[in-house]
Amino acid sequence: MFKLSVITDEISQDIERVVEVGAEYGVTALEPRSVWDKPPQELTDDDVRKIKQVTDDAGMTIAAIAAPFFKCDLGDEEQYNTHIEYLKRFCEMAHTWDCQIIRGFTFWKTGPASAVWQQIIDSYEEPLAICEQEDVYIGIENESSTHIATAREAAALYEAINHPRLRAIWDPANEVFAEGGELPFPDAWERMKPWLIHVHIKDAVKDPEAPEGGRCVPVGDGGYIDYPGQFQALLDMGYEGACSLETHWRLGTELDKDLLNQPGGAAFSAGAEEASRICLEKIRQIFADLGIEL
Repeated sequence: MFKLSVITDEISQDIERVVEVGAEYGVTALEPRSVWDKPPQELTDDDVRKIKQVTDDAGMTIAAIAAPFFKCDLGDEEQYNTHIEYLKRFCEMAHTWDCQIIRGFTFWKTGPASAVWQQIIDSYEEPLAICEQEDVYIGIENESSTHIATAREAAALYEAINHPRLRAIWDPANEVFAEGGELPFPDAWERMKPWLIHVHIKDAVKDPEAPEGGRCVPVGDGGYIDYPGQFQALLDMGYEGACSLETHWRLGTELDKDLLNQPGGAAFSAGAEEASRICLEKIRQIFADLGIEL
């Protein structure tokens, strides 16, 4: 049985508040992104220990680090080296938090992935060597703002790199926003399934008038992503990892493009608790309909 998790700043910048709210809905794991208005790479050793203590006291675990690794410009040596140092820091955090998954991306999109395909592959050689040494995994998330935007592209990249420390973070809603995206479930899901290490939960609908061609909605309200089918498929395959709520929707307002592409901080978390409570209620109902007990 998989665990229900939440990306922390989708509730609050205060980790103790995240734990309090999550516990009400059967959340047993957390995925830290920005905490106390700091992105993960800026958390101090004391911050890291405090997060560990708070989650331990609540009987929760840390499922993954929602890191912005390689959300930077491809080919920029200075940015590359900075992100390599970030990765080393994330490895230290992972050891303290007893988790093994660090999220990664494939650089800001400047054109078709095919134009920079080998460059992306080569860029992961050093990070994966670090992961082997540190006994952690990079879970690449395909996202429309990055070169690898669709499940089709992601699966091809995983196969091309073919490294045991590189795995997939699956977010069905990302397929809605990506140009050329397929039906998230079951079509895109079947491409990601062999590489799966972690799951994000958010819902979205196509909207030609929205800046990104789509917009996020409460989980289960979109009608395009079959979340009951997706959760059942995870059960059927025996997935025992975490499914982290990444709400990305706010009641009565829209998050701007910059906050969606680089989420974090107090501005991002404004109104997050109310929106995430609505989504957690809806997830709880889907689980109940499937006979899943939290």
